[in-house]
Amino acid sequence: MIKAGTRYVTPTGAELIVTKGGEGVLSDGEVHLQEKGSGAGFDNGYVPGDDVQTVNLGRRYQSPDGAVTVLVTKAGQCDLRYNGEAMEVQQPRKLPSSD
Repeated sequence: MIKAGTRYVTPTGAELIVTKGGEGVLSDGEVHLQEKGSGAGFDNGYVPGDDVQTVNLGRRYQSPDGAVTVLVTKAGQCDLRYNGEAMEVQQPRKLPSSD
């Protein structure tokens, strides 16, 4: 279970916070993300693949079905996935003009 407000860290040091939770698993490729401060480390032999993207500070990512949304609080290299499917950058909402 992924709860809104939970902070996660990736094996490469990127950090994110869940803004919309749901059932499932967040991972960096095949490696499950750890809750920040949990003390459960990662395998020191982890090496990100060549096709790994950079998750940028302040960007929101959502699962393909829209069930889970996360906000990046520390940028880094990550193959961000939800239940094995790549998460997509959420496009900013258009605001009405203030004319």
